[in-house]
Amino acid sequence: RHFFSSSIVTMAHLSLLIAGSLLLCQSLAWTSPTSRHASLWSRTALQSTASPTKALTKTVDFAKYHGLGNDFILVDNRDQTDPSLSPEESARLCDRNFGIGGDGVIFALKPPSQDYDFRMRIYNSDGSEPEMCGNGIRCFAQFLQDLGEDSKTYKVDTLAGPIIPVMNDDGTITVDMGEPELQGPNVPTTLEPNFEGNSVVEQTLQCNGKEWKVSAVSMGNPHAIIFVDNLEDDSIDFESDGPALEAAPEFPARTNVEFVQVMAPNHLKMKVWERGAGPTLACGTGACALTVAAIRAGKIPREGPVRVTLPGGDLFIEWNKENDKVYMSGPAQFAFSGTAQLN
Repeated sequence: RHFFSSSIVTMAHLSLLIAGSLLLCQSLAWTSPTSRHASLWSRTALQSTASPTKALTKTVDFAKYHGLGNDFILVDNRDQTDPSLSPEESARLCDRNFGIGGDGVIFALKPPSQDYDFRMRIYNSDGSEPEMCGNGIRCFAQFLQDLGEDSKTYKVDTLAGPIIPVMNDDGTITVDMGEPELQGPNVPTTLEPNFEGNSVVEQTLQCNGKEWKVSAVSMGNPHAIIFVDNLEDDSIDFESDGPALEAAPEFPARTNVEFVQVMAPNHLKMKVWERGAGPTLACGTGACALTVAAIRAGKIPREGPVRVTLPGGDLFIEWNKENDKVYMSGPAQFAFSGTAQLN
């Protein structure tokens, strides 16, 4: 009996405590019912009608584009000279599970001088910064047009030098990629030059327990090109050989890796392991580099455009005889846009 009476008193007291707590909570303009650390917020934060989380969160407006499945997050920074995101923030945005997802983040920036229309910088999905990206420059040009820039061509400053994309009437974009760098030390590679012009053409390289015949070409960024009889051959362990070749010490700046099958005199098929991004559906600079390598190795003639089939589709590459420049033509497509939070 005494226990029962005591319990009634206790329950009554508990009810009063709960009611008092509810009144206290209602007297505050804002508080998080789920926060275990509400007491740590300042008085100003508690009295604010805005969530303190929003005040501390960085956001970025973006547009998503892809060139044959090689996808990028585009950021409009035309009013500033440097990217608004750090390499680490860019890598988080590229995460396909916890971010937007992409092979890299591309920034449209102020030109460094009156000699250029814009400047482009890129952070790969691992946060590294490449000199250039062929699919990326096409996405960059389409992004500018969609922002309201109405020129048919742009002179863009990149870490690989000036690049000039041209908007075609059929919706494709042709890019003047400049002249290829063929001298081995300038690619750079420490492989022994074995071809004219101090270049490296199908030179032997031991890597990942295998012997490879590697050609080295730079399109502003380094490429190791390997010709194979069959891209689906079991002798190529793409997920193992790709990263091993990328990090081979013979390429001190690391390298993009292209495995290439010759399908016809004007048709090449490739799979790519991109430096800093891993396997991608397309690589524009890689398509240019392997076309040059195939011509120099005598795999195909130097006559007109070459169709290069990538996992994401086809690019058309021409190594011009008159000016020695490489021209790349292909699509760039808008996917979606939005605002992302960087927590």
